[in-house]
Amino acid sequence: MQGQWFKSSYSGAANDQCVECRATVEAVSVRDSKNPEGGALRVSAASWAAFTAHLRRSR
Repeated sequence: MQGQWFKSSYSGAANDQCVECRATVEAVSVRDSKNPEGGALRVSAASWAAFTAHLRRSR
């Protein structure tokens, strides 16, 4: 899987209680920023798009 891990811009530089994401055309991976070697949850790009759309609608 290619791509760079990133944290939300809402996290701030000093915040270590975050998740990191990495996106490709096929999938999005999510991991705990405090334990980057602990594995990642990987979901399809379509599932991630549906999830984030639901979050936006729920605001």
